[in-house]
Amino acid sequence: MHLAMNELPVVEDYGGGFCSRMVNWGGMIVSYEIFPKGVDATPLFKGLPGDMCQSPHWGHILRGRMRIRTPGGEAVLKTGDVYHLEPGHVPVFEEETEVLEFSPEKQYQQTIDIVSKNMAAAHGGE
Repeated sequence: MHLAMNELPVVEDYGGGFCSRMVNWGGMIVSYEIFPKGVDATPLFKGLPGDMCQSPHWGHILRGRMRIRTPGGEAVLKTGDVYHLEPGHVPVFEEETEVLEFSPEKQYQQTIDIVSKNMAAAHGGE
């Protein structure tokens, strides 16, 4: 299977520069996402263990810069970096950032279920 990144199905388009495209291939979520500058994901993970993302990710920063907070400290990822994030992290996007990321379906979905509830609550239950 293959697709161009911009041909992955749009899962979320919140406007304001945030767009998420994803597909499930072989038990892995393949996602191409664009995050606007200044997005701090901290409130999205409220209710998860440590209030942090609980899915591992492997990815590539296509463009931009993000700071990753973990219980052990912080790391900065920037254009051209490849990465592996273990469960227990929170991204903060310091620039408009474009990523290609791979995540195991089960852990990703458990995290996204909480993120979706937190996003709905932040938008008045819409």
